[in-house]
Amino acid sequence: MKIVLQRVSEASVTVDNKKTADIKKGLLVLVGIEEADTQEDIDWLAGKIIKMRIFGDENDVMNCSVQDIGGDVIVVSQFTLHASTKKGNRPSYIKAAKPDFAIPMYENFVQAVEKELGKKVQTGIFGADMKVSLLNDGPVTIVMDSKNRE
Repeated sequence: MKIVLQRVSEASVTVDNKKTADIKKGLLVLVGIEEADTQEDIDWLAGKIIKMRIFGDENDVMNCSVQDIGGDVIVVSQFTLHASTKKGNRPSYIKAAKPDFAIPMYENFVQAVEKELGKKVQTGIFGADMKVSLLNDGPVTIVMDSKNRE
């Protein structure tokens, strides 16, 4: 499971001219799922995301988590995180999980993040043509892969 974690001042997701998610200060999480992913991957990433100390404290030092600041989270499915660009100029998405596997895993991931955060998480719509808008704060952008836990 791969994620791109972005600290945002604001973010939203629009599908068919209707906002499905809209937050102020918090995290925008793009998540890509592959067939090899398990509940262990979900639990590890959910815990790391919510505890990640990337928000400023009273001295503007990154010592606070999204939970510490009372921030919100948007989770958006993004199969293109598993793009292979090794051969040619057209990315291959063969590593990305098919919807029958990816949708339940995505839903489990959202639930795990909600459990860790202690409140509802906003989302896009799986498989939809989404317009994601964000104001990256910092910018702070972190890429994580549950198969490469660095």
